[in-house]
Amino acid sequence: MTTAIDLFAGLGGWSTGGRNAGIKILWAANHWPVAVEWHSANHPDAIHICQDLHQADWSKVPAHDIMLASPCCQGHSKARGKKSGNAQHDASRSTAWAVVSAAEFHRPEVVLVENVEEFTAWALYPAWSQAMAALGYMIAPHVVDCADLGVPQHRVRLFLVCTRSKAPLMLELHRRQHVSAASFLDFDSGRWSPIEKPGRAQATLDRVRNGRERFGEQFIMPYYGKGSGLTGRDINRPIGTITTLDRWALVRGNEMRMLSANEALAAMSFPSDTKRPDNHRLTMHMAGNAVPPLAGQRIIEALQAAA
Repeated sequence: MTTAIDLFAGLGGWSTGGRNAGIKILWAANHWPVAVEWHSANHPDAIHICQDLHQADWSKVPAHDIMLASPCCQGHSKARGKKSGNAQHDASRSTAWAVVSAAEFHRPEVVLVENVEEFTAWALYPAWSQAMAALGYMIAPHVVDCADLGVPQHRVRLFLVCTRSKAPLMLELHRRQHVSAASFLDFDSGRWSPIEKPGRAQATLDRVRNGRERFGEQFIMPYYGKGSGLTGRDINRPIGTITTLDRWALVRGNEMRMLSANEALAAMSFPSDTKRPDNHRLTMHMAGNAVPPLAGQRIIEALQAAA
């Protein structure tokens, strides 16, 4: 059986996608104890380590066929207001070097890296890619809207397919039919509150009014941020990007509520039996940081088909 390790494993989007594609996950790591706890709960057969991967001893990591990695994206993402010289962002961007370090020691046949598409605009990306090339890897960048892979969410991400081959391996990713937000939203459950209530921001009321005009009595809209902010969003199309903080609100007649943690996990394509903390904020944080499992599965299946 093909084996893999998962760097920056989080809640386990890569690991779950890999498992669904028939891959055995041997080892997973993250620096955040909460993420390690819940990845362990969902992948009990894997070895887990809670550590800053800059400090990892790769000799203690089992040999593997595929390295899965999703280094910190916040330092690259426009959504987090990237600023030049921001020390916190600089530190987050540097996590990508752990991928090079692990690849240097183990030299797996394939390294799959997920990040935001701005990763390739990083000032040190040329140096990073040259380091991977020095280890014998050809890099094939794939910019993918995960909705095109069947995830019920528009989420554009970069997948770097790094292979020890003579030429970059461009995967044949078949475009799937889009899955609607209605497939996982439950308008009959949750804690609803009146739209018209003291303290409700005028911008929110304007979004609701505009959404009603376009979509009727049931729709979704960003409660915070931009994007579909002025018009709302049709539930018969995929939801917009799930972030680490509450963003999406459901509107039902004269009531509204925020997207639930279970709905956010479903939007990410996590299985319904995924174990998670009984804490909305923590679950949303891990969901928003994750690789959609179905997207990971499709990437790995395309890799297997190309082998």
